[in-house]
Amino acid sequence: MGITVSNITKSFGEITALSDISFNVKPGELFGLIGPDGAGKTTLFRILTTLLIADKGQATVAGYDVINDYKSIRNSVGYMPGRFSLYQDLTVEENLNFFATIFGTTVEENYDLVKDIYAQIEPFKKRRAGKLSGGMKQKLALSCALIHKPKVLFLDEPTTGVDPVSRMEFWEMLKRLQKKGITILVSTPYMDEAALCDRIALIQDGNILEVDTPTAIVSHFPKPLYNISAHNMYSLIKILTNYEYTYSIFPFGAFVHYTDKRYPLDIASLKTYLELQGLKNIKIEITKPTIEDTFMELAK
Repeated sequence: MGITVSNITKSFGEITALSDISFNVKPGELFGLIGPDGAGKTTLFRILTTLLIADKGQATVAGYDVINDYKSIRNSVGYMPGRFSLYQDLTVEENLNFFATIFGTTVEENYDLVKDIYAQIEPFKKRRAGKLSGGMKQKLALSCALIHKPKVLFLDEPTTGVDPVSRMEFWEMLKRLQKKGITILVSTPYMDEAALCDRIALIQDGNILEVDTPTAIVSHFPKPLYNISAHNMYSLIKILTNYEYTYSIFPFGAFVHYTDKRYPLDIASLKTYLELQGLKNIKIEITKPTIEDTFMELAK
């Protein structure tokens, strides 16, 4: 059971949060909604989990219409919102039992589904949820979202504010859940996480920029991309920003990612130009574009 989104539009006053959004998520797919804060990801999640009604368009989740079959959807999906929303004064164990009871099931009945995740926090089952670390809160929230054996799992920026090790562990958990046949829609502002999805939709200002596999999206980058560094990176960025042949330039770790209006680029000529501007220790080398590079190009 997958997800279909057809021409969904949602506005809040004069602000358009979503503009004619369409895509589909295949049954059993791990699908990523990739974009910065304010792109419309949470608004779309709330529509698909029947917490908001769209102004226009249609959507189905697990075969159910988000308007006519909202009760069936609520019983068929797991939803992990971006902000930790469990009862902080209840213990780990009490939270899990509470959510199981709401859906008319028990922890024991569906323990096989959550045991790989819950086993990591079970030693702390008597600890109040509000006293857990970020990574442990994440695992508890995911366990509670899964305890009723949902067909579709919605995860809204689940790794925001979580340390790198916990982020990696979380994505490994998602891969294991996918093997159990659960359809997963996850949103994230982290471009490196996009590569871990089967397919992704890039979203910016309420508009879908592109939908495809991560590999295919990167392959659409239109120009040769170069890593450039120098002894003074601030001056390098300023000089390249004002350079007449610069097509795009973005800081990227220890380098800037640069594309040129000319093709092919004469690297020696560019290096000479930068040296004449007073820069030293200049390095220019071709590099492979990332999803972040492609996103920035599409967002232009």
